[in-house]
Amino acid sequence: MAGLIKREDIDEVRQRTDIKEVVDGYVTLKGAGLGTFKGLCPFHDERSPSFTVRPQVGRYHCFGCGEDGDAISFVQKMDHSSFHEAVEKLAARIGYELRYEDGGTGPNREEVGKRQRLLDAHKIADEFFRAQLLTAGAAEGRNFLHGRGFDRTAAEQFGVGYAPQGWDSLLKYLRGRGFTDAELKLTGMFSEGNRGIYDRFRGRLIWPIRDIAGDTIGFGARKLYEDDQGPKYLNTPETVLYKKSQVLYGIDLAKRNIAKDRQLVVVEGYTDVMACHLAGVGTAVATCGTAFGTDHIKIARRLLSDDGTGGEVIFTFDGDAAGQKAALRAFEEDQRFVAQTYVAVEPSGADPCDLRQLKGDAAVRDLIGTRRPLFEFAIRASLKRHNLDTVEGRVAALRESAPVVAQIRDSGIRPAYVRELAGWLGMPIEEVSRAVGLAAKRAASGAAGNTGTAGSAGTPGTPGHGQGAAPGQSGQPAAAPPSNAPIAFMRPDPRDPIAAMERQALEVVIQNPAVLGGEAALSGGAWERFEASHFVTPAYSAVHTAIRAAGLAHAGDPVAWVEGIRQEVPEPLQGLVSELAVVPLPASTPEALQRYCRDILARLFELQITRVKADKMGQLQRLDASAQPEEFQRLNRELMQLEMQRRALRMDS
Repeated sequence: MAGLIKREDIDEVRQRTDIKEVVDGYVTLKGAGLGTFKGLCPFHDERSPSFTVRPQVGRYHCFGCGEDGDAISFVQKMDHSSFHEAVEKLAARIGYELRYEDGGTGPNREEVGKRQRLLDAHKIADEFFRAQLLTAGAAEGRNFLHGRGFDRTAAEQFGVGYAPQGWDSLLKYLRGRGFTDAELKLTGMFSEGNRGIYDRFRGRLIWPIRDIAGDTIGFGARKLYEDDQGPKYLNTPETVLYKKSQVLYGIDLAKRNIAKDRQLVVVEGYTDVMACHLAGVGTAVATCGTAFGTDHIKIARRLLSDDGTGGEVIFTFDGDAAGQKAALRAFEEDQRFVAQTYVAVEPSGADPCDLRQLKGDAAVRDLIGTRRPLFEFAIRASLKRHNLDTVEGRVAALRESAPVVAQIRDSGIRPAYVRELAGWLGMPIEEVSRAVGLAAKRAASGAAGNTGTAGSAGTPGTPGHGQGAAPGQSGQPAAAPPSNAPIAFMRPDPRDPIAAMERQALEVVIQNPAVLGGEAALSGGAWERFEASHFVTPAYSAVHTAIRAAGLAHAGDPVAWVEGIRQEVPEPLQGLVSELAVVPLPASTPEALQRYCRDILARLFELQITRVKADKMGQLQRLDASAQPEEFQRLNRELMQLEMQRRALRMDS
């Protein structure tokens, strides 16, 4: 089992990683000044680039939405991975071997190498299939797509390909790219017979199945020809890469929209995902030959930030009995979510792909727009199984539906559904309320006696009181805020000349600490002068204090320098430090940059001298020179020294 990664190794990965190369994999960056790059922010929609990357300090900051961080946090946010996973991914990228605390071990290097070979094989196979779709032999595949309303652009967008009808087309191609049969057997793309291995997918339309990071890990294949004796859809079998219970088709395309819109739409097939995305529902994904289960929920919760503050999961099902059964199965898993769950069922039974063909893109969007809460669907489905025209039927329906209402987590919504159920049944509200209360007590006692049982409903009104409860959502009373709660910092007014001066000084020091020491520094103890400076803007004062606390020990390592300052400031100001670290400075050459930095610090120090002079002039004016001649002379000497320092600064800058 992997232990904690050693702190010094995390720092080493952070320092060695070129953040620009990492970001370039997701965002098109262009130069925006000396050592600074800009692009369109991947975290929010924008037309003008405000996402800024400064490789020298290893950080990014978006001046539009405020997102900031280093290479590790960027990979975490883009791939929706854990900190641990992001560090390991970046370490593998630079070939750095991580060490772990407490005797723990990380990924086995040999296993990592094998996994990469499998990923490489899938990537090449993906390219092969896509190229084959354009050949004469793939006419039937293109006809299928056209018949479903998908043109060539749509096929390219979703990476749809074609597997030739021969037995070894892909096999020969991958052998020719240097893969051994032993490696190919592990991919799941080949079957094995008496004469060796042969292509698993033959004469089929191919969809690449990718993980959340966008790596192809398997394929789904649709039958095209009548003489194909295989199933209508044939997927990659379980492999090291491909675990169907952990895979959602389209997650690589939908992840950004899911996180942004706080919505996940679950459909049933590859063409349904395509239809939804093309119709403007960019949050659609599909399971791959299995029901939406516990591992899928983990993915959804991570993308939705399923923390009780919103978000919704919408299931689309056929209106037939099988579809209703799938919806009710989803309801059982609903208790693992804090997000609200809904169901969208087309009355005609059409799936999103058929609906788009018959009625157009707007009909698909309308289907999602007319979603109903999943628990309402579940209640009504239970009522349909009983004859509500008889007393016996109504009592039986109440017994079956009361536990469903009892599972509704939102204590504000539950009473409303008690009233709705009473109306649907034609029974007194008090009687229905009693039945729901009893069902809730049974569920609570069952959960207490069977802690950890998957799908347990938990205590009514608490969000998922079993295994599925979200961190911090255990149903316990919220703790009182600590007495040392974080201080709120006002955003400095950019029109305030003093605040603007202080900001410029901090930008210079954070981005170019050499100006405080070494050959590039101003003469006369620049660091000591900076330490002694007084910042009046609260936020900038806190950053100044953090710089003093961090010291110059790591000033020679820009990445460690900035990270050290971020660790010293109050958490609400960490984003401000990143912002100060990446904002472009007005200089186009290294020489101009040095002049600018020296000028800004000279202005800061001159301002400090002016403040001290004003204070001493006030003391001098209040002094009786005849009564305190020595004090009068001392203040005059100090004022003269301050004036000499001010003149020296002007000459030095």
